[in-house]
Amino acid sequence: MDQSVAHQMRPAVIVPHRGLVLCAALIATFMPAVESSIVATAMPTIVGDLGGFDLFSWVFAAYLLTMAVMIPIYGRLADIYGRKRVFFVGTGIFMVGTALCGLATSMPMLILFRAIQGFGGGAVQPISMTILGDIYTPAERARIQGYSSSVFGISAVIGPALGAFLVQHVHWSVVFWVNLPIGVVSIILFAVLLPERLEPRRHQIDYLGGLLLVVGVGALLAALIQAASLGLAKTAALGSAGVAALVVLAFYEPRLSEPMLPLVLWRQRVVLLCNLAGLGAAATMMAVAALLPTYVQGVTGRGPGVVGVVVGAMSVSWMFAAFAAGRLMIRTSYRVTAATGGAALVLGTLMLTLLNPTSSPFWPTAAAFVVGIGMGFCNTTFLVAIQADVAFHQRGLGTSSQMFMRIIGQSLGAASFGAIVNLGVERLLPGSGHLIDRMLDPVSRAELNPNDVAQLAYAVGTAAHEAFWLAVAIATLTLIAGIALPARLSPVRTPP
Repeated sequence: MDQSVAHQMRPAVIVPHRGLVLCAALIATFMPAVESSIVATAMPTIVGDLGGFDLFSWVFAAYLLTMAVMIPIYGRLADIYGRKRVFFVGTGIFMVGTALCGLATSMPMLILFRAIQGFGGGAVQPISMTILGDIYTPAERARIQGYSSSVFGISAVIGPALGAFLVQHVHWSVVFWVNLPIGVVSIILFAVLLPERLEPRRHQIDYLGGLLLVVGVGALLAALIQAASLGLAKTAALGSAGVAALVVLAFYEPRLSEPMLPLVLWRQRVVLLCNLAGLGAAATMMAVAALLPTYVQGVTGRGPGVVGVVVGAMSVSWMFAAFAAGRLMIRTSYRVTAATGGAALVLGTLMLTLLNPTSSPFWPTAAAFVVGIGMGFCNTTFLVAIQADVAFHQRGLGTSSQMFMRIIGQSLGAASFGAIVNLGVERLLPGSGHLIDRMLDPVSRAELNPNDVAQLAYAVGTAAHEAFWLAVAIATLTLIAGIALPARLSPVRTPP
């Protein structure tokens, strides 16, 4: 979409205290950013207290599923009813779910409360980023996204340490409740500091479109995540239902004047390429976040401390790369920074394929560090480019579309890599699942026969390498999508 010089030089919304509004947005972003790492740290203790080990994966899946399907819905509502109102509602629901999680007395109850969290969490970060897109110019957004990305790096360091401390010295319920005062502060800051004027006009809310989106995406993600436990018939039925709902959505949405998911937005080259590349980058990241810890601890025999350093390397490089990307895209173009990030993802995943059981901790740490560089460049570029490409009244939807695709990418990546490893291990060592569990636990591993450990490590390592090659393929597609962005387009320059 053509952009005027005047549009590039001033933000859409003028606020008197932009710095404080930025702080409010970063505080809000910290809530979902710290959620995953701090809860993951406390999960063993939670399972030990509540029981239901066979259900514990749904503690994460329920939150992820509901948040994924609600992100585009909140984005649309924010464009219609205003950023502040929808942020307050979503954050309020998130905080209610957060408070209830700490009161859970059983695993099914905790899963339900996590789903409530996700219903609200879909509003928190996307709308915070949309507000920043409103109050900063495209050139300024490139720099501001560096601050946003740094929140995730900081949370990756603080989350595990804080979670471990609270579990050991207080109680696991406090792990959830630490977000309550953070949410209150962000609501107060936005209420006081962010002026918002809405032009009164009639709206047609697309409730059916929202329902179809929830059913379609929810069914597909549930089929992917639970494929191993549901069996072929149930997985196929669930997946078919999801596809059918999305097909109906695709035919239904173009007929409305105000659709929940305007597919016309995806006809814009920048939006389409950035969202597809964002999905690919998020999926690639899961090779480090979900798969690499299993390889390091199970195949190379390193302890949890080494795993923390390896995964932390990605968060650290991600943070600094995001700052560098903001500066680089102003001097060059979106294409250059996206290609730089995509190339780093390809290099990092290729490094993962060179891992072997005798690799020192340096090699997986270096690979994770390079992948983090790729994520910092990619995520910053894609979000800034989309916010500059769409009109003001679609910015909430455009921002949420990128967040939505990232979560879908994480889900697809985790499910795909996990499926490849599980199928590979079953092919090489049928019926060895219970031994894999013991191998991953340092105490139980010491009790296993060394020959059994060697066979298990070989099976896991071989299967993991197959998954790493899939990550290379996904990273390559991400690089291609980045290179396909319009030449010379940047936060301060429009194409001729």
